[in-house]
Amino acid sequence: MAEKISPAVHAEYERIHASADFHRLRSAYRRFVVPTTVAFMIWYLAYVLASNWAPDLMGTKIVGNINVALVWGLLQFVTTFGIAYAYATYSAKNMDPIADDLRGQFEREVER
Repeated sequence: MAEKISPAVHAEYERIHASADFHRLRSAYRRFVVPTTVAFMIWYLAYVLASNWAPDLMGTKIVGNINVALVWGLLQFVTTFGIAYAYATYSAKNMDPIADDLRGQFEREVER
C-alpha cells in the first residue's frame, strides 16, 4: 500500500517539480543519458549485426584463438563500466549540487 503524504508535503513536491532548478536537473540528466544511450545502442547493435552478417570479420583471429568477436564482446563490458564511471563523474559535477539544493529546500519547507 502506498504511503500517504500530507497536503503540505505534496504541495512542496509540486512546487519543486515546477521549479527552474528541477528543470535544470532533468535537462542535465537528459543531456548525458540520451546521447550516451543512443551511442551505446548503436555500438551494441553493430556488434550484433556484425556477428550475424559478417562472420568472416568476426572470426578474424587477432592473437592465437582470440578473434574479433571475442574482443568486441569483451569491449561491451568495458564500455558499460566506462559509461557507469562517466555517469558517476558527470552526475557528481553537474547534477548532485542541484539535487542537494532541491533536497535542502524540500527539507526546510517540510520542517516548518
